[in-house]
Amino acid sequence: MSLPLSGRVAFITGGARGIGRACARKLAAAGCDVAVNYYNSHDEAEALCGELRALGRRAVALQGSVGDPDSVAEMFAGFDAAFDRLDFVVSNAASGVLKPALEMKLKHFRWCMETNAFALALLAQHAAPRMREGGRIVAMSSLGSLRAMPHYGFVGASKAALESLVRTFAQELGPKGIRVNAVSAGVVDTDALAYFPNRDQLLAEFAARTPAGPRLTPEDVAGAVYLLCLPEAAMINGATLFVDGGFAISG
Repeated sequence: MSLPLSGRVAFITGGARGIGRACARKLAAAGCDVAVNYYNSHDEAEALCGELRALGRRAVALQGSVGDPDSVAEMFAGFDAAFDRLDFVVSNAASGVLKPALEMKLKHFRWCMETNAFALALLAQHAAPRMREGGRIVAMSSLGSLRAMPHYGFVGASKAALESLVRTFAQELGPKGIRVNAVSAGVVDTDALAYFPNRDQLLAEFAARTPAGPRLTPEDVAGAVYLLCLPEAAMINGATLFVDGGFAISG
């Protein structure tokens, strides 16, 4: 029996670790060939590609900075050398400065906005011409786009901008058969969470207030990305899908 996404090709930014890695594994298990973008995690990216090739998939690791136009152009040149089609883009790479907003500088704001929001625009501009049969772009957001969180002000602002761009690109690319959506994840205990000064508090509050259970995994988030890539999701466009076990509705 053929796999649901057999023959498709996915490009995942920040794909070497955490949620990005889980997305790569999930889409590859469904039949996708995968391009894995990374910034610093070369060894992890190559190891993941080896794992995906063992499943019978084509997989390449592409180094680059998603907020840098020249770097993104180079990544897509490398992509074109390996693949002749593009079906799915998962804009997962993210970064930011975690400190009170009153202490932030312009350079911090630019870093957050370029890496977390402007990156989606760059990816969409390069991806759309390559999605000749239509496709899906899924951007990873967070609850900080809607909620005030300590030390997260500028990152949250960039995620709010990201979700606004999702709606804009959904409108512009919809007639071309390209669906653009966001997945907003709750508190996931990845390597990135270790940089939060209040990590333990975040995990404890999430566990105490989440109706569906105390723990959210990268695989849970990857499952939502997979759902948005299925043909059955063809009429979901410009939406933000919350994957938080009900945390956000719990006061």
